[in-house]
Amino acid sequence: MFKPLTLAAAAASILLIGHPAPASAQPVAVAKRAVAQLGPRPFFLVNDMSEGPLKQELQACADRRVNYVRSQFSIGHRGAAMQFPEHTKESYEAAALMGAGILECDVAFTKDKELVCRHAQNDLHTTTNILATPLASKCTRGFVPATFDANGTRLTAATAECRTSDITLAEFKTLRGKMDAFNPSARTVAEYLGGTANWRTDLYSGPSSGTLLSHKESIELFKRLGVKMTPELKFPTVAMPFDGFTQEAYAQKLIDEYRAAGVPPQNVWPQSFNLPDVLYWVNNEPSFGVQGVFLDDANTVADLPSLAQLQALRAQGVRIWAPPTFALLATGAGNSIVPSQAANNAKAAGLDLITWTVERSGILADGNNGFYFQTFDGAISREGDVMRVLDVLARQVGVLGVFSDWPATTTFYANCAGLR
Repeated sequence: MFKPLTLAAAAASILLIGHPAPASAQPVAVAKRAVAQLGPRPFFLVNDMSEGPLKQELQACADRRVNYVRSQFSIGHRGAAMQFPEHTKESYEAAALMGAGILECDVAFTKDKELVCRHAQNDLHTTTNILATPLASKCTRGFVPATFDANGTRLTAATAECRTSDITLAEFKTLRGKMDAFNPSARTVAEYLGGTANWRTDLYSGPSSGTLLSHKESIELFKRLGVKMTPELKFPTVAMPFDGFTQEAYAQKLIDEYRAAGVPPQNVWPQSFNLPDVLYWVNNEPSFGVQGVFLDDANTVADLPSLAQLQALRAQGVRIWAPPTFALLATGAGNSIVPSQAANNAKAAGLDLITWTVERSGILADGNNGFYFQTFDGAISREGDVMRVLDVLARQVGVLGVFSDWPATTTFYANCAGLR
């Protein structure tokens, strides 16, 4: 009987580049680049596309490809968060298996000022099981059930707030990750911990999965998987300095952990929505700061920077601007998708581009696809249109990479377009 591989072992055996196994364990032939396991979704998306040259090109690619390989164009957004609890070991391993060449650890800090992978300092109540554990007593605000009138109409939503800074690293490590969701109509903790969107799944959120990681542990995992790294320094919910821990010390600690782990600066793209963080790296850690990524938190087109503001960013030493996808695309003639004015301005300013996030908006065919599609939703009519989005971002906008909640999709496109 064959012993099945664990997900970690499968990821390591398929994706390990630059970290060879002992000679006795080496295969007869070693691929020059890591082979990716894409599963059926990219091929479903291609088959779902409207007829046209791009569909024909991608179908021909699917027909002739034997192996798909990892690509830095494909960035695992919180891992593979469409179906795996974000920022967990299992989510990262799945993203690596799907060929993501870069993985993201969003970085927050604990009560004892240790760095951990969480999307926000104050999201433990929606991304972990903390409310169902004794650590709930340490939350900034414990669970408060929803209230309803006599007719059953909800008067107030259920609430809670649990921060990484409420607990120590050791306590953090006892928690389990779950899909980021909550039920605002919950009367109990068990109900509150539900609410997962119907196009996601709780299949990988069981008691034996959802392994949380410190930032240091994520670095070691990513090294084993042979992927590059893009940590995002999350802006603190608590007032800074926190128990003497300044914002600058926080930004420095992130870099220090890569240096201590022996990770070359060229393998790290540190990110932040907070411009002073990026400028701190540019000015104090230039070997890392040269790949510093300034994330843009624009909610609408009106929030986007002007050409002059983008030029000012570049003059300060910022080289990579990373706005949400809607910022870089617009609807053109005949419901085509075209580069936006902001995309053209960024090129004119001499900025490189990364964007976020595809495979995060649920079913596309029903329209009203929300935040990421707001400037070109009229051009979207079916699931396969995500391939059109990637094609314009790659070939016309010229982005360095695209964050995806299901990296197999971006990996497939990158392979067909010859993007490393």
